[in-house]
Amino acid sequence: MEDSQSVAMLMDSTTSKIQQLQKAFAELESHRAITLNLKWKELEEHFHGLEKSLKRRFHELEDQEREFETKTRKAQEMLQKREAAVGAKEHASLEKLQKKRDAAVFAITTSLEKQRKVSSAEPTFVSNDGEIRAATVEDKTVDSMSVESNLQSVKTSSERENIELKVYPHLFKLCEEMDSEGLHKFISDNRKNLAALKEEIPLALKAAADPACLVLDSLEGFYLVEVPNVDGKKDSILLGLRRTCIMLMECLSILLANLDMVSLSAVISENVKKQAKAIAEDWKPKLDALDVDASSGNSLEAHAFLQLLATFGIASGFNEEELSRLIPMVSRRRQTADLCRSLGLSEKMPGVIKALVNSGRQIDAVNLAFAFQLTEQFSPVPLLKSYLKEVRKASSPGKVGNVSPTAESEVSERELTALKAVIKCIEEHNLEEQYPMDPLQKRVVQIEKAKADKKRATEATKPQPKRPRANGAGYGPRVTNVAADKTFYPTRVTDRYPQYVYDRPYVYTGPADNRGLSLLGSATYSFSPSHGSYFGNGYQYQTPYLH
Repeated sequence: MEDSQSVAMLMDSTTSKIQQLQKAFAELESHRAITLNLKWKELEEHFHGLEKSLKRRFHELEDQEREFETKTRKAQEMLQKREAAVGAKEHASLEKLQKKRDAAVFAITTSLEKQRKVSSAEPTFVSNDGEIRAATVEDKTVDSMSVESNLQSVKTSSERENIELKVYPHLFKLCEEMDSEGLHKFISDNRKNLAALKEEIPLALKAAADPACLVLDSLEGFYLVEVPNVDGKKDSILLGLRRTCIMLMECLSILLANLDMVSLSAVISENVKKQAKAIAEDWKPKLDALDVDASSGNSLEAHAFLQLLATFGIASGFNEEELSRLIPMVSRRRQTADLCRSLGLSEKMPGVIKALVNSGRQIDAVNLAFAFQLTEQFSPVPLLKSYLKEVRKASSPGKVGNVSPTAESEVSERELTALKAVIKCIEEHNLEEQYPMDPLQKRVVQIEKAKADKKRATEATKPQPKRPRANGAGYGPRVTNVAADKTFYPTRVTDRYPQYVYDRPYVYTGPADNRGLSLLGSATYSFSPSHGSYFGNGYQYQTPYLH
């Protein structure tokens, strides 16, 4: 405002300045012989015009200032109203949250009170003659010297309450009875609900007198060759049995991961470790006969062996170099990274990844490179590009004219599978900026369109069945060469470059605790209609699984 007043005063003084200038001009004219009246009038008009223009602009600025002050005041009032509304909403939300918190605390307190009442009840025992009697001090003293009494400390009242809320009571009964054969059969019969089973098996193992021995007993038929061949399902039954063995060892690992050192040493005693080591030494020579390339990175035998060492903490009794040579046989299984960490093979991973790259399994190499933070040493994008290049090179026919339709279809299918695997790997590891997927996706669309066109052309050339006569006395079409049409199973293609088909995201978990008994706590299993159609790593492979 002070600036405005000073500007107004200066503008008012222009009239007196003009008058002074007029006097000075008149005095100057009196000393000249030539009159300057015309020139002065021009100057006077010019200065009066400037004066009017300045006054008009000054008044406009004052009006704008008053308008701006009005808008500012209204905006401040609106802002204050909004702040008040937001404060009221926050207060209401806090009140609702406090009510929910109080209700949750009340529910927890009530549950704890019920639990204390249950745990305060005096435990009873069943004697040999079936008589129920109260537990005596003598009973507790004798039992405290055994492994069973050590395990009893693991079974707290809260765990008992969880057992009472079980979905599969028979599962807990089988574990209490240490029935490994019945446990296998029960899992097979309930394979459709394996996700729920997987959550309850660790709890059910707590009910066993000796969970570790129960799991070791379940491994007895892992290499059993006398499996009954029912309708040609011998292989599927054996595979299902092996996957169940792996799953039980993983569930035991989940149980062990939640125990303290005292309880852990009670479950995994030295005697148990000796039994586990004897089984491992019996399995190890059988692994030498396995073909690394034929296993396709999904060997159940190698996985079970490594899982046995990790679950029972006996890896120190085996050579690390020999164990690291088994990793490529399980490189496609989700638990591989955790197994390697638990077995102390992290330092061996550069050599394992290099071996995978040399054998044409770059996607497995990329997954392990991300799992062990070795992407600077093994750059993912060049590995993926080299994988596609080698697949195309291996699939390219020698002479176009000599390629049969079946061979051409296999070549296209091999490239399509490789493209999809690379796209999946790019998505899972967020490599889109380094390796754009548009060209790969366009190629996938191109191959699939060519397959669809070829299928339509093949169906169009098939002979149509003859129509029956109108009077119904005609005969149906003659069926010939039935065996030639029964191509139910795709031809297995063996080559150096595996074709990756994934049914689930292939993501390795981050670094975990180095304890050998704390791995694989989140494995998920999925059965298909037969016992032998699920994998212990929680996903199913599509058929064909080409390598």
